[in-house]
Amino acid sequence: MKRQAYNPYLPAWEYIPDGEPRVFGDRLYIFGSHDRFGAEGYCENDYVAWSAPVEDLSDWRYEGVIFRKDQTPWNTRNQVYYAPDCVQGPDGRYYLYYFVVNSSIISVAVCDKPAGKYEYLGDVSLPDGHAYGTKSEEWFTFDPAVLVDDDGRIWLYTGSSQPENGQYGHEIKGCFVMELAADMLTVISKPKILLPAKWVYTEPNFFEGASIRHIGEWYYLVYPATNMTGLTTP
Repeated sequence: MKRQAYNPYLPAWEYIPDGEPRVFGDRLYIFGSHDRFGAEGYCENDYVAWSAPVEDLSDWRYEGVIFRKDQTPWNTRNQVYYAPDCVQGPDGRYYLYYFVVNSSIISVAVCDKPAGKYEYLGDVSLPDGHAYGTKSEEWFTFDPAVLVDDDGRIWLYTGSSQPENGQYGHEIKGCFVMELAADMLTVISKPKILLPAKWVYTEPNFFEGASIRHIGEWYYLVYPATNMTGLTTP
């Protein structure tokens, strides 16, 4: 270590909420939403990334803008992006999963480098080609998390328990999971509820922002709860 690492670990002028840490090679990368100082709402800036060598988490490097709001073709009003996740696919490329505010659509961008210039790939869709979340009977998606498991299977975790999200025309189910095909886009399983929506603020129920890891024999699902941070280990 060149110097002691402590919070806040990024410069005081940087605002990366919903931080998702990922180790690729010998560096730790931080992906997340991107707040703007003095803004009237959340996450008004484009996505950026920061990274540090795994042996020195005090030595953070700004990687620059990795994906802009105007790069999603159907996001013509440049609506903000919420909490993303990034994984390396079976083909060796890097896939950035993200959510355009209130859309109920999970979109994907791809790049050959963890913190390079991502390009829009498409939206998570059913085999018939329609984007999941564009039909009223499909559950409300929010804040994607992705696991490329040891056996090569790909899992998308998403959902919310916020009751106000019901105004967007989709049923709020809590946290649910769907399996994706090797193309990283196509849903090949029915959605399965893992943490049902139960809006009781005084109890630690699932809120939003799931994050998934497979470590050893265990799977860890980390999430903000309605009154604290939750950790589930199925």
